Amino acid sequence: MKFVLATWGSRGDIEPTAAVGRELVRRGHEVSMAVPPDLIEFSKAAVPDTVGFGPNSRSILDAHRDYWTCFFSTPWRLRQMARARREISGPLFQGWQDMSATLMSLADGADLIFSGINFEDAAANVAEHFDIPLATLHYFPLRPNSRVLSFLPAPLSRAVVRAFWWMSWRGTKKVEDTQRRELGLPKAEHSAPRRITERGSLEIQAYDEACFPGLAGEWAQFDQQRPFVGTLTLELGADTDDEVLSWIAAGTAPIFFGFGSIPVESPADTIAMIDSACARLGTRALVGAANTDFSDAPHSERVKVVGLMNYATVFPACRAIVHHGGSSTTPIAMRAGVPQLILFWDLVHAIYGGAVKRLKVGVARRFSTVTEETLVADLSAVLAPEYVARARELATRITEPAKSAAAAADRLEDFARRGPVTR
Repeated sequence: MKFVLATWGSRGDIEPTAAVGRELVRRGHEVSMAVPPDLIEFSKAAVPDTVGFGPNSRSILDAHRDYWTCFFSTPWRLRQMARARREISGPLFQGWQDMSATLMSLADGADLIFSGINFEDAAANVAEHFDIPLATLHYFPLRPNSRVLSFLPAPLSRAVVRAFWWMSWRGTKKVEDTQRRELGLPKAEHSAPRRITERGSLEIQAYDEACFPGLAGEWAQFDQQRPFVGTLTLELGADTDDEVLSWIAAGTAPIFFGFGSIPVESPADTIAMIDSACARLGTRALVGAANTDFSDAPHSERVKVVGLMNYATVFPACRAIVHHGGSSTTPIAMRAGVPQLILFWDLVHAIYGGAVKRLKVGVARRFSTVTEETLVADLSAVLAPEYVARARELATRITEPAKSAAAAADRLEDFARRGPVTR
């Protein structure tokens, strides 16, 4: 069968789709993938037939950080938020039709289109044009539910999530109507998430039921449409893995610090805070640099800074994981059985921060509010025996990556064979 995968975003957005693509390639299917131009080489490690579309993913990361920092700390600064939002959406809106054209060329004759959350609305229109099945990948509970905003009454929680996505759709409606007109489709009368669900599309939940207790029961009517498959990761090795494991083995188990694709604003201050906090706790720090340049940040011998590493290999050897709350990083830490401190940037990260707090395997706070004192206090809390014990127990309920990829591929194959479903 012919599968077309198309998604846009940072590495954390691309990796889950690429993990499924690799499994489909292994099974002998014809698989093509479209990703941001600066992630082509990364994707090709899983899906050799990868092309670029849209702007580079790094083009919006600073604006993304600024928007959500303002959203959580000073939401009354509407102009600042609006400016950051335009910087985020502008490149995507400008490239929307070109991205649609790329997907059109790939999807002609395909058995199924598979898209991530940042492109599912545009992909849904292409699938509707060709009348072929659409599958989407959600790495957090995207559709209306009461588990994401569990501090609200259930009906209100669902209404808030529904309203958020409706407003998001209104913000994209103009470019989407242009796309639909060029595809010969009528103007959309409802939000893309609603249309995708009502069309009967497959909505793969790329996380474990255990991450959001009660969600599977709430969505029981969508059991076949929204299967939980577990977290999808590639677990790619890195050149530094042996060096990192040797450094870990040479001393006490370290605390890992990582901040994902979004670069921190003050690398030197961040390293200084980490170094001082770890000195007070009597522990070492392993820092995953990712997209932040820490090269000029002075630090002591207790802090080791590394670019890329295989989290699945490294995390089990650490005492705790301090990170941004990424949808891949969080479950990898859960699978490692290690307590977490999530310092979140944006809404998705905050959702996973709330999840580890509810499960009592970690704590969370906004990155912009972190100080040396809060860092020491939070780490002291998660290093307590009860957090460690709960983290180890939760690890037994987190699906292994190979099983997650196989389950997702099974669902895609079955759905493609059935053909499009229109409700």
